[in-house]
Amino acid sequence: MSDDPVFDAAVGVVLAHEGGFQNDEGDPGNWTGGIVGAGALVGTKYGISAASYPNLDIANLSADEACAIYRRDWWDRLGLARLPAPLGAKLLDAAVNLGANPAIACLQRALRANGRSVAEGGVLGPETIAAAQAAPVEGVLAALREALAGHYRLIAARHPERERYLAGWLARAYS
Repeated sequence: MSDDPVFDAAVGVVLAHEGGFQNDEGDPGNWTGGIVGAGALVGTKYGISAASYPNLDIANLSADEACAIYRRDWWDRLGLARLPAPLGAKLLDAAVNLGANPAIACLQRALRANGRSVAEGGVLGPETIAAAQAAPVEGVLAALREALAGHYRLIAARHPERERYLAGWLARAYS
């Protein structure tokens, strides 16, 4: 792992949720084109997907390599260390699964549910960071879990072929 215990704890949750190698042909993330049947069926490992990293040898990816990718492309790029640690960790896990913009929009919805006036633009800017730093962390976490669960339910409703993932998504949202 790294020399950052906050990141290490956060990425540990992601790795536990994402698990090892899987190559489900019905999962768009397993295809290099990001759409079922588009490109090559390469799979996903530790949540690192063929859709996001089409030139990576997914099957042989190590946990350390996955952690380095999460550090560089997610934690540092999004600036998640600027959030209170529990929110940064939950947002990393959500962003890996949903994408950064939808996950951040869910955080913004959770902040609004806790009385913070922030726009729901899906960007982790200074206004959202300040609101997250000033809000009660446990209240925001509870509202974030609900916002994520609602987002997952909406995905399943709009894409019935993905409904088979809903129970796992909800477990992840509420964890």
